[in-house]
Amino acid sequence: MISAERSLELNELESLARRLAGRPDVWREHVRHDAGRRTYELLLDEPHVTAWVICWMEDHDTGFHDHDLSAGAVAVVSGRVREERLRLGAAPLARDFAAGATFSFAASDIHRVTHAGDEPAVTVHAYSPPLRRLGAYLVERGGTLRRESISAAEELRPLTASQA
Repeated sequence: MISAERSLELNELESLARRLAGRPDVWREHVRHDAGRRTYELLLDEPHVTAWVICWMEDHDTGFHDHDLSAGAVAVVSGRVREERLRLGAAPLARDFAAGATFSFAASDIHRVTHAGDEPAVTVHAYSPPLRRLGAYLVERGGTLRRESISAAEELRPLTASQA
């Protein structure tokens, strides 16, 4: 499907996410909506890039996180999702994305993604270098951040004070 010889740039990741989103034969069989949790399946695992399909429903929330060493891009296949970028001294910057939209982020960006809208959503995510670990954040009272390193194989959820 792709044979990248190096880590991809943000514009290349967006292009890959869009191309994969346009290939339902690659991801359609993995679409499963579960009200209790996001479902996700690995679509591509190559030396310089990974890609996932993720299914969203009401109240699904990644919590604030970074992508460790990996930059990423998301293509929205159906429904809507909201991205919030964490900012110091200000409320998070929130943007909604509907079917057909793409967005990207650097490895160092701290953001959260949530379901938005009334219908389930499906997104395709591409990461380079391959996503292996993430940093999950707890925003404590007073604005202190606590980071927990987690495997990319775990479901990303908002941290609670008892987890950090």
